[in-house]
Amino acid sequence: MLGLGTLARKIFGTPNDRKVKSAKALVEKINALEPEFEALSDDDIISKTAEFKSRVSNGETLDALLPEAFANCREAAKRALGLRAFDVQLMGGIFLHQGNISEMKTGEGKTLVATFPAYLNALTGRGVHVVTVNDYLAKRDSEWMSNVFAALGMTTGVVYPQQAQEEKAQAYACDVTYATNNELGFDYLRDNMAPELDQMHQKDHYFAIVDEVDSILVDEARTPLIISGPAEDRSELYATIDRIIPELSDDHYSIDEKTRNVTFTEDGFFGTA
Repeated sequence: MLGLGTLARKIFGTPNDRKVKSAKALVEKINALEPEFEALSDDDIISKTAEFKSRVSNGETLDALLPEAFANCREAAKRALGLRAFDVQLMGGIFLHQGNISEMKTGEGKTLVATFPAYLNALTGRGVHVVTVNDYLAKRDSEWMSNVFAALGMTTGVVYPQQAQEEKAQAYACDVTYATNNELGFDYLRDNMAPELDQMHQKDHYFAIVDEVDSILVDEARTPLIISGPAEDRSELYATIDRIIPELSDDHYSIDEKTRNVTFTEDGFFGTA
C-alpha cells in the first residue's frame, strides 16, 4: 500500500520534477526562436543586446526576456566558438538564473552553460561575477568565453592576485567578471578598508554564478579570510600611557595568574588610592 507522500510524488512529481518540467517549456520557446536569431547578422546580435537592455530599463522582467536572451546567446556562442548549446545545457542555465544549484559532471559544458544566465543578468548593467575555484580556471574561462560576450556586445574581465590596481578596477567595471572566491573575498575586505570611495573596485553585488559550489560554500568557507592594513600612528597614546603607569599601585588593578589577565579595580577606574 502506497503512503500519501509516495502517492503524491507519483501523481504530481517531486519538486525537482516540477522544476525540470517548467524548464522544458522555456527550452521549447528558446528552440522556437532559433531560426529567427540564425537569420540575424553579427551586428544584429549586438543590437539585440542593446534592445534587451532598453526593455529591462523600461521595466520588463528578466524572466520575461529569458527565451529571447538565451536564443541570442546560443547563436553568439555558436558563431564565436562553434558550439551550439544542447537543451540540457539551456536547462542548466535556466536553473542557475533562478538561483538553484545545477549539478553537471565535468565535460558536460559547465563553462558554456554559465554564459546564458550571466548574459541575461548582465543586461541590468549591474555586473555579474562568475566565481571559479582557482586562478587558472578564472583566466582560462574569461579568455575563452570573452569571445561569446564580445559577440553579444558585452565586456569581460578577470581578477587575479597581485593584479595592478588600474587593471583590477577595469575588470570589475566589465559586464561579466571572472574571479576566484578568495580574490573576491579579499577585494571585498580591501574595499572596506579603502579611505576613499574612488579606491573601491567592486560595484553592485547583484548576481554571481559559483562553480564547484559545494567546495566553495562548504569546504573552503570554514577557512576565514584575514587581511591587515597599515597601523595608525599611536605615539601620543603610548606617551600618555607611559606617564600614567608609574602612578599605579597594587590597589588599582588585580592579576589573574591562571588566565594571565589584568583588570582594573574600582579605584583603578576612578583614579582614587
